[in-house]
Amino acid sequence: MHSQRVLLALTQAGVGREDSYRLVQRNAMPVWTNMQNGTTGPSFLDNLKADAEVTRALKLAEIEALFDLEHHFRHVDTVFKRVFGA
Repeated sequence: MHSQRVLLALTQAGVGREDSYRLVQRNAMPVWTNMQNGTTGPSFLDNLKADAEVTRALKLAEIEALFDLEHHFRHVDTVFKRVFGA
């Protein structure tokens, strides 16, 4: 979910598609590996904020905004009104 938004933001910031994909994968894979191994480490967000190549394209505030869950819940009230007729 977040990786798609990061990928889109990077390409919109002028990073090529292949490079954007590489950056997202480079920062997401350690998190996935840690989860598979039952260990903890930096989050995907933390990895992105620490990646100089990512922060050259996106400001820290822009990166953090990509992880704001409100984006994903913005239509919840409308859906409930349609389903329950309230």
